[in-house]
Amino acid sequence: MTLPGPIRIDTVLTGRAVDYTRPGSRSAIDKRAVRDAVEVGINGIVGDEQGDLHVHGGPDKAIHHYPFDHYAAWQADIGAQPVLAQPGAFGENLSTTGISEADICVGDRLRAGSVVLEVSQLRQPCWKLNDRFNTRDMARRVQHTGRTGWYYRVLEGGTLRAGDTLEWLERPWPQWPLSRVLDVLYRNMLDRAALADMLTLPLTPSWRKLVEGRLARGEVESWAKRIDGPALEA
Repeated sequence: MTLPGPIRIDTVLTGRAVDYTRPGSRSAIDKRAVRDAVEVGINGIVGDEQGDLHVHGGPDKAIHHYPFDHYAAWQADIGAQPVLAQPGAFGENLSTTGISEADICVGDRLRAGSVVLEVSQLRQPCWKLNDRFNTRDMARRVQHTGRTGWYYRVLEGGTLRAGDTLEWLERPWPQWPLSRVLDVLYRNMLDRAALADMLTLPLTPSWRKLVEGRLARGEVESWAKRIDGPALEA
């Protein structure tokens, strides 16, 4: 799998954590475009926040990248909602056109501005997307379609801004595009050979636990809590 050419970062976005839709919940999914250069450290863009650090953010999910290419498909699926009029609908930090999950591999290393990033994992959609889009099964749709986006680790901090390019430095695992990971996680979910092969990758601790659990139990973990979330009040 050949390396993609340079891709322009069209939009850089950040957000603040605020009270969300269900009791006790907070979220910074409402990201807004930033015009100036931003500083990036091990936990992502300085000043960007996450509502629940148990499941969002941290070194393994420091920066979220979502292709703007997917927006037209979502508009066709669920209608032209106002949040789909511009980047930021999915809580992404970086928005681009020209690449998708089929073009990115686990462990890819890229330079953006003076920052060096490493692709760490796909985004696992959660119930907050349901409320964000007022669509009861939005998280399931994101997972089913494979239009998930992905996360980066920050290997070298620095600065980046809209207009900078993403340039590929290294691709250690060309046999593992994110589209293949999606297939193993959500379609051919108990393919033991593929699961065992995944354990050779630099998986995040939560994903390593997931893969090892499937191999040990021979069954798929429950997604209900992540995808459906706490019950809405009547």
